[in-house]
Amino acid sequence: MSKSPLFLRSSPAQGTGSYGALPVIRDVNLSSEVDSSDLEEYDLDDVGGRSQRKKLISRPTMDRSSRLRVPETQNTRDSSSSSAGSSSGRNGVFLLGSRKPPAGADAGGDILERLPLSLSNEAITDDQESEDTRESTDTDGGGHGEDDPPDNSPYAQVRASVSATDDTSLSISTPRMWTLSVLFSIIGSGTNLMFSLRYPSISITPVIALLLVHPLGLLWDKLLKRDDDPEERFLDGVLEREEARGSPYVSVAAAASDSLTGRIGSSSSDLPQPARRIQNRDHRGIGERLRLWLAQGRWNQKEHSCVYVSSNVSFGFAFATDVIVEQTQFYHQNPGIAYQILLTLSTQILGYAFAGLTRRYLVRPGGMIWPGTLMSTAMFTTLHRGENKAASGWTISRWKFFLAAFIPAFFWYFVPGLLMPALSYFNIVTWFAPKSVVVANLFGVVSGLGLFPLTFDWSQIAYTGSPLLTPWWAALNVVGGLVVVMWVVAPILYYNNVLYSSYMPILSSSVFDNKGHHYDVSKILTADFLFDKEAYQRYSRVFLPITYVLSYGLQFAALAALITHTACWHWRDIWRQWKRSSKEAGAEKMNNTYRPLPPGSPTVASSTKRKASGDNYSRRQSTSSNPGLENLMGGEDVHCRLMRRYKDAPISWYLITFATMTAVGIFVVEYYPVHLPWYGLLLALGICGILFIPIGIVMAITNQQSSLYLICQLICGVVFPGRPVANMVFVTYGYITSTQGLKFTADLKLGHYMKIPPRTLFSVQMVSTVVSSLTQISVLNWMFRNIPNICTPEALNGFTCPIARVHFNGSILWGVVGPRRFFGEGAIYRPLTWAFLGGALAPIGVWLLGRRNRKSIWRKVNLPVLFGSLSWIPPAVSFPITLLRDDN
Repeated sequence: MSKSPLFLRSSPAQGTGSYGALPVIRDVNLSSEVDSSDLEEYDLDDVGGRSQRKKLISRPTMDRSSRLRVPETQNTRDSSSSSAGSSSGRNGVFLLGSRKPPAGADAGGDILERLPLSLSNEAITDDQESEDTRESTDTDGGGHGEDDPPDNSPYAQVRASVSATDDTSLSISTPRMWTLSVLFSIIGSGTNLMFSLRYPSISITPVIALLLVHPLGLLWDKLLKRDDDPEERFLDGVLEREEARGSPYVSVAAAASDSLTGRIGSSSSDLPQPARRIQNRDHRGIGERLRLWLAQGRWNQKEHSCVYVSSNVSFGFAFATDVIVEQTQFYHQNPGIAYQILLTLSTQILGYAFAGLTRRYLVRPGGMIWPGTLMSTAMFTTLHRGENKAASGWTISRWKFFLAAFIPAFFWYFVPGLLMPALSYFNIVTWFAPKSVVVANLFGVVSGLGLFPLTFDWSQIAYTGSPLLTPWWAALNVVGGLVVVMWVVAPILYYNNVLYSSYMPILSSSVFDNKGHHYDVSKILTADFLFDKEAYQRYSRVFLPITYVLSYGLQFAALAALITHTACWHWRDIWRQWKRSSKEAGAEKMNNTYRPLPPGSPTVASSTKRKASGDNYSRRQSTSSNPGLENLMGGEDVHCRLMRRYKDAPISWYLITFATMTAVGIFVVEYYPVHLPWYGLLLALGICGILFIPIGIVMAITNQQSSLYLICQLICGVVFPGRPVANMVFVTYGYITSTQGLKFTADLKLGHYMKIPPRTLFSVQMVSTVVSSLTQISVLNWMFRNIPNICTPEALNGFTCPIARVHFNGSILWGVVGPRRFFGEGAIYRPLTWAFLGGALAPIGVWLLGRRNRKSIWRKVNLPVLFGSLSWIPPAVSFPITLLRDDN
């Protein structure tokens, strides 16, 4: 069985079938003179109320002081006597009773005292069972170790990346975690906002924070922790105050330590050093108290997860800042600091409300994998747990494998990125015909379709997201769509001059006028940035390159396919979960109570053909990354079960957040010159609310996100024509709210995997969002005042605001020119509207072909992914998606 030093094996022999739910003893300091002959048998009660008698011996440790250990080779023995007391698994507190006094102790009767106990990585090892006991456990419990309980995730990638156990004694909400979270939120959000206004732009990703914060956390402990610090105990990650534990804490620790060493004295000088220090804690100086407050707990994977979540929330620059840049620099409005803060906070936090309100559908079900979070969980395991499980014959440790991959990749990044840029665009075919326009259109990378894509630059491969985080079957959908649409359909349409496409580049993110030049939007605007119809008629209509046309058509089809695909494959899950949620709402307290897995739970093999019902989670041991299309929300896995030990964040918190931020948003659009009525804001939130769960389901399974950007632009352009600022704000509340909400949902799933208490995670996300929003507004206004000619071609150091200018042009096209002149009666691109009908009907055909045969290839076809992932083209080019996983 496993040799993990963190957990005892949960089995019927220990009185519980709960995996990952058994706290163990830590840090009971013994005198260095303790001899194994001085210790007798003690009863160790478990959380189920039954006990097994263990023979405790002192063992040499790697620490400076001796510690009480459960022996590795001691067999489990039967005990006819009852335990000496009860225990509380939640707090990690057990009763340690002596059947006979140790040698040298007073014969005054049994010593029965309450000890504060918690978990230590280095102080405890597994209690190995005898062969008979192990065989019995395998029969009753399915033969699974603590890392593979019967209700473990049925998906191979989750089992490989996420531990099925939970260490409830770890610190979480500590000054160290909050300091590092706020620090990285300020640095990351401010830096990324500043360089988002620069060309070329650079950015700091949350992965960088994940790596950099780890040595800082270790350094914090190195500087502030002392070997003789008093014992600490954490409840739900929060340090319990010594006063709350009561006075027995001091006397019990002293008595227990003395009883084990045989040195019971009458004076305080006879007390062990830790007990004297706790007894005299009122005499500590202010500096010592401050050091102890700062040194709470130990740097661990849960604190690391919280800092990473705060970075993930804050590192991306708020889209609302782009709206502010466009208003102040291009539309020459100055709404003020209050407007900037309210707009940014409301758009950012509304997304969190949607994430919290949909937890029952997108976070808790085991079928909602969220592949993008698995990289982080694997990284936390690598950095904080020294385990090394053999996989497919590989025995190299996680840490060594990480270093072997990271160090060469770090240095190689500078080769194509700085020393030899030609390796980024390796156009071999064009070398043989350098003057051929046709060859450049078909095989070129910068302005062509890239039919022979070859690159040695990872940043080019991962431009739209790392392919290593995308499941194999989902990546095949993307590649299949790319080949059919961009490599077959686009050249045919282009060389047949469909929609005048031959007069423009085959691939471009720009729009053109009737002379083939870039469209100059300033020629169709008045001095007040209003649409000039006569100037528009004199100048030109707007023309789109063929890849732009196909991109718009695919986005229309993807939106319709998303709704139909969800209705065909997942409507039963959504309806079942809705009814379950309604029932649980009336019994919230009961359902949020942790319930251990009963002994004799069905094994994987016996549950393969069973369906999930109620709270029983039956699973198939799968090596595939493809979640089943049915019953994705029907079961509760071990991670959801273990999370029930923590107090949930009430749904009322999210409802209040939603109501408050909606009221703030209504105030913003009504009070300030946005020209968007209050019902326009509600319409934007309604679009987000209707499509949030379907988009979340697809992203949770495939790691591919469907965008609402274009549809929000079109709807606002139709309902509120001629209002460019209203169009930008509408897109911000509709599209950005959904994008931020999905990011928050992924972080909630990460907290779910890492067993972060929901209330702590709520606080971390809210604080980081507020801090990063205020930081970005401060940095933005500082730049406005201190960078000459910002957002103009004459700006110093390239601060020309390229992203804001692109969005500004989009607001002109869709907010001023309007969708009617693109897709209305008699418009050139009106045929694209048929993509809505095609996208809505296509998933029905796929569903009919694959619904009866579970092994059908049609069940692997995901049209929302196939259509939606190609919306990156343009500006992205047809680089390959490198697939390096073995999915067998």
